[in-house]
Amino acid sequence: MKRVLIATEKPFAPAAVKQIAGIFEEAGYEVRLLEKYAAKADLLDAVKDVQAMIVRSDIVDREVLEAATELKVVVRAGSGFDNLDLVACTEKGVVAMNTPGQNSNAVAELAIGMMIFMARGNFKGGSGSELKGKTVGVYGCGNIGRRVARIAQGLGMKVVALDPCVTKVSMEPYEVKVVQSVNDLFSQSDYLSLHIPSNEKTKKSVNFELMNKMPKGATIINTARKEVIDEDGLRKMLEERPDFKYISDIAPSCHDELAEKFEFRYYSTPKKQGAETSEANVNAGVAAAEQIVAFFENGDQTYRVNKSLS
Repeated sequence: MKRVLIATEKPFAPAAVKQIAGIFEEAGYEVRLLEKYAAKADLLDAVKDVQAMIVRSDIVDREVLEAATELKVVVRAGSGFDNLDLVACTEKGVVAMNTPGQNSNAVAELAIGMMIFMARGNFKGGSGSELKGKTVGVYGCGNIGRRVARIAQGLGMKVVALDPCVTKVSMEPYEVKVVQSVNDLFSQSDYLSLHIPSNEKTKKSVNFELMNKMPKGATIINTARKEVIDEDGLRKMLEERPDFKYISDIAPSCHDELAEKFEFRYYSTPKKQGAETSEANVNAGVAAAEQIVAFFENGDQTYRVNKSLS
């Protein structure tokens, strides 16, 4: 019998757990839950004899993989997967997957809501501005970025976009203008919504030089990763450009300082909020469970994100 561990320091909603467990039980698999665990030692002990694991933002590093001697597949319930050590997964013969698209609408709606929040002065009174007629730049045109574009268009916004993996032709159905460079994207965007991954090329790539190219009154919305922001550059931008605004659901390391100095122009949610809807919670968990069953029963590796040694 296959044994599957659902290891979630921040648990799935009960409705999601029930559906996930139902999928595994129908397949004849044993389901184990590790929720709200207090120490890494709890995770190391729980993974010892399982063949599959589902995580959310939980860290699956080399130490965890070495403890999981029978592990064959780990699925991150969500689109980002930087909490998985992909190199170690490959070395240990473990297939690592994510569940792209399942949280897309939740994150996109949050990004649009954040635009409105900043445009209306944090809902604290006073005169704000409208999104209609403004230009939003979408940096990263995956499932989330394309959804942001659609919602923004519904509000009467113009959309420009940049992604190394998309072409002008591929974005024509979305009526989106694809710009040629990151400089073009920043210089044309009244609002800039970040949807890029955190990797060696993108870390600290959103720096002062780029941010300073944005029009007067511009706002950056970051629902991607904190690491893509050059925090020194962000601090300098807020100090030197009193018209500039920044909002995120991932607090930078200098959060307390920015919150104290730049009220109304800086805001970060207390914790990551992008996928925190009941719908996204269920969708990502169910997709993870279905992928694990498909992997064991049919050898399906469609959403594999690490390399294979074979």
